[in-house]
Amino acid sequence: MRMFFTILICKLLRFFGGLIGKGSSLPGQIALKLCPDILDRITLPEYIIAVTGSNGKTSTVEMIAHILTENGKTVAWNKEGSNQIEGVTTLILGSSTLGGKIKSDILLIESDERFAKYTFSHITPTHYVITNLYRDQLTRNGHPEWVYNAIRESIKDETTLILNADDPLVSSFGQGREDTIWFGADRLASDTEKLVSVYNDGAYCPVCKKAMKYSTHHYNHIGHYFCPSCGYKRHDTDYTLTELDLENGTAVIDGKYNITLALKSLYNIYNILAAYTVASLVGIDGEKIAADMSDYVMKNGRVVTFSIGQREGTLLTSKHENSISYDQSIRIAAADKRGCDVMIIVDAVSRKYFTSDVSWLWDIDFEMLDCENVHNIILSGKYCNDLAVRFSYTDIPESKIKIFENIDKAYDHLNSDRSEYIYTITCFSDKNKFLSLLKGGKK
Repeated sequence: MRMFFTILICKLLRFFGGLIGKGSSLPGQIALKLCPDILDRITLPEYIIAVTGSNGKTSTVEMIAHILTENGKTVAWNKEGSNQIEGVTTLILGSSTLGGKIKSDILLIESDERFAKYTFSHITPTHYVITNLYRDQLTRNGHPEWVYNAIRESIKDETTLILNADDPLVSSFGQGREDTIWFGADRLASDTEKLVSVYNDGAYCPVCKKAMKYSTHHYNHIGHYFCPSCGYKRHDTDYTLTELDLENGTAVIDGKYNITLALKSLYNIYNILAAYTVASLVGIDGEKIAADMSDYVMKNGRVVTFSIGQREGTLLTSKHENSISYDQSIRIAAADKRGCDVMIIVDAVSRKYFTSDVSWLWDIDFEMLDCENVHNIILSGKYCNDLAVRFSYTDIPESKIKIFENIDKAYDHLNSDRSEYIYTITCFSDKNKFLSLLKGGKK
């Protein structure tokens, strides 16, 4: 009876919370207080798929859910992105019968990388995707190796790991484990022989801490690596990006499955590749997966196309305090041969806590914007002057840079008779401050 009433209360709180746009976390929090071992009592489905990592969790989970549902599977997943144990509890109880049985074929869980060890002390995933480990939220997460140790505590012996082979730190989770599936990219036309980044988090081997070498870089420290000292190296992949044409927006997986890209970003290809790997393991045909992924536009609002007057644009939601997320958004804008203006907004560092630390701005490769494709750069938000100082250390001419602390004034500056395409790069905390100004122009 205790389990019955706990599930009932959670469902009711979730329903009423949904009416006011909340209710993804609080119902689970209350349920855990009413019955601390409630997750141990639930009957789970055959497949329990978890996804964690520094970046790409929400997008990867959405794509996995999309492919599976398109192919007749029922999926319970945390669409709201509430990914700590309280939110996961809300998901599970909300998807259960009052008798405590998950009604779906597959339970798909996005998990916060720091708190996965708490969630998976009650639940053992059958498959566990780890996307990447990057510098992320310094005041919260410290160094990637600290997050690595937190994730390691969440891994169970009976779980099949699905790892990004091109990330040296992520790959080390598979050391000594037989039940591991690897995804990654072959050498690509867009690769560089030398590192193109402000910093190098792949400089040292995660196993022996000696200097590591690369035969090719996909972006930042993601690529094909090997350690001359201990022999640690990139693992051969089971699921592989074999071709990529970012200019034309096409990708080929495993040499035969063609995907047309809605977002021309190698960064997002890894999310697609992770989703492809999971769907294949569940039994979906590769042709079907490729068809479901072609031209797929994310529903999570991370990428939004818009218009301002006669000008078209795209909002790219990057992650504050995460330089690689910004690098990849900047890379998209810098590669647009049509010519573009780029607006960067940093008005609030976090939705969850207050900090004025902007040291992460110095890890972003803003130097990529020093190119012919980028015509004007607009810096806006509370931290616009911190951005301006960072830009003063690039070779970008001052004449190309405009500074507006007030986002409304920056918007008015963009609403002109110029024809350049617009890229607005900002984070979850600030994106609606821009979108709210569009006055019906949002697409």
